[in-house]
This record gives sequence, C-alpha cells and structure tokens, in this order.
Amino acid sequence: MSTESKQLLHLVFGGELDDISTVSFRDLDKLDIVGIYPSYEEAHKVWKSKAQATVDNAHMRYFIVHMHRLLDPQQDNA
Repeated sequence: MSTESKQLLHLVFGGELDDISTVSFRDLDKLDIVGIYPSYEEAHKVWKSKAQATVDNAHMRYFIVHMHRLLDPQQDNA
C-alpha cells in the first residue's frame, strides 16, 4: 500500500481573450499550454508566475483546470 498522497492532476494554460468579460480566446492556436501538475499547490505557483509575467496585457489570462475532477467526477477532493 502506497503512503504517497493521492495524485490530483491540474492543468495550467492561458491565452489572450477576445473580451475581458468573457472566456473566449482570440486565437486557439496560440494558447500557452504551460503544463500538468500533481497538486493544486504546484499548479498555483506556476499560474501565479505566468499571470504576473503577463500583467501588462489586460487580455491575457491564465487558468487552472482541475483535471482530476474531469477524470473522476464523483471525487470529493479539491
């Protein structure tokens, strides 16, 4: 039996929005797929870094997707 904590995958990605009031990207070919991380904490560190690096572009947004919730919708963990 493994003593490691359960792997909760999170995807970090971003791109330029058409309009800052919606989540519709200008160019899907230019999405920045940053990576997949084994915990929210690790994903959040990367998200924060990317968001801060693009703060001068009001249309650029980065997101964290809780992939583990998509893979196992019955799961109660964050």
